Amino acid sequence: MRVLHVISAPGPGGATHQVRLLVRRLPHDHEVVLLEPSSGAPEGLPGPDRILARSDPGRPDVRALRAEGVRVHRVTATRDADLAAIGRLRRLIHHGRFDLVHTHLYRACVQGRIAARLAGVRPVVATEHHLGAAALEGRRVSPGVRALYRAGERFGQITVAASPAIAARLRAWGVPERRITMIPKAIDAAEFRFDARLREAARARLGVAPGVPLVGGVGRLDPDKRFDLLIRAIAEAPDACLLLVGDGPARPALERLAVIEGVADRVLFAGAVAHARELLCAMDVFVSPGSGGFGLAALEAIAAGLPVLYATCPPLEERLAARTPVRGTHRLSPRDRESLPRALRAELLCLAEREDARLPARAVASRYSADHLAAAVGRLYETVAGRPAVTPLSAPHGPGGRTSTFPLPGGNVRNA
Repeated sequence: MRVLHVISAPGPGGATHQVRLLVRRLPHDHEVVLLEPSSGAPEGLPGPDRILARSDPGRPDVRALRAEGVRVHRVTATRDADLAAIGRLRRLIHHGRFDLVHTHLYRACVQGRIAARLAGVRPVVATEHHLGAAALEGRRVSPGVRALYRAGERFGQITVAASPAIAARLRAWGVPERRITMIPKAIDAAEFRFDARLREAARARLGVAPGVPLVGGVGRLDPDKRFDLLIRAIAEAPDACLLLVGDGPARPALERLAVIEGVADRVLFAGAVAHARELLCAMDVFVSPGSGGFGLAALEAIAAGLPVLYATCPPLEERLAARTPVRGTHRLSPRDRESLPRALRAELLCLAEREDARLPARAVASRYSADHLAAAVGRLYETVAGRPAVTPLSAPHGPGGRTSTFPLPGGNVRNA
C-alpha cells in the first residue's frame, strides 16, 4: 500500500516524530509532505512543479525521515484555506498513485482531506495530535476555525484523536462520534534510555558545569506551552539553569522575559532537534507547564529517568486517578501561581539528596509503545482501505474506558 502523510510542519515537531515511528514499523511504501508557511525549494524548476521539490535537508526532522528511507516533499501553504496548496497536493497525490492519505495537524487535515478527494483517493485518515480548548497550533480557536475544520472533515473517513480530551473536543466541534477513534501517541522508550556519556558530552557542549542543576522543557515554543511560567520559576532557583528544547513563534518573547527576570545568563535555548535523547540526558528535572495535548514529552522524560513536573499529561493523570501515581512525577495546580516554583524548589532539594543520577525505569512508557501505535494504525489502514485485516490489537484504555479497540466496529469507519 502506498501511503502519503501530509503534515502541518512550520518546523520540527512531535507529529513528524510520530510518523517516523510509523514508517519504521509498517510494511507500506510511505512518503511525506510537509505543509510549510514558505518554501526553500531549489530555484530553476518550472512553474508549480518547483513546489514538489524535496524539503530543506537542514531540517533535523527531514534528515531523520530520510534516514528511514522516506521521500519528503514540501508544499507552501500560507493560510488554512489555501486553494493553491490544495491544488498542488492534489497533483502530488494523483501522480504518486497513493492508496491512502494520512493527514496530521489542523492545516494538513483541512487541506489534505480535500486534496485527496479531488485526486480520487477515498481512504483518508486524519490524526489530531493537539487540540486545545482556546488555542490550536498558534491560532485562536474561533467559530471560523471550527467551521473550516468541519468542512474538510466531511471529505475524510476517520479522525484519530491522540487523547480522550482531543476526542471530546472533536465531538464538541460537531465531528460525529462514529467518525472518531482514539489511538494514543507513542514513544520508543529504548531511544531515550539514560547514558552518562551522552550527559557529559551534552552538558559540555551547552557550557553547563557537572554539578549545576539543569531544569528542562521540550516542545514547540508556542504561548500555550507556558514556558513563560518556567522562566519565572527558574528566577526563584538561583543555583539552577534552564534548558528549553524547541523553536516557535514565542521564542523572542521568552528571550525578552528571561532578560526582564534577570536570568538570561541561566536560560539556554537549544532550538529544534530531531531527537531529544542527548539533551534529556543532560537534564536533572523535566517540567511541562502547558495545558492541553497528550504530554508525550513527559513520557520521554520518564523513559530517560527524569523526575517530571507537569500541568497536563493524560497518561499520568490516568495513573493519578487510579491512585497509582508514577514515582517521581508531580502534577501542578493550574489555579495556584506558586505551584510550579514550590514544586521545583522541592524537586531540586530532592535532587541534592539523591545519590543516583537517575530514577529507576518506570513502566508507564511501555503502555504507549511505538509497536502498539504501529499495530493500531496499521489495523486502521486496512479497515479504511477495505483490505484484509492484520493481527488484531487492543489499544490502551484511556480514562473512562472510551478508547476504541481494533478491529473497529463496523459503523466506526465509512466511505464519505
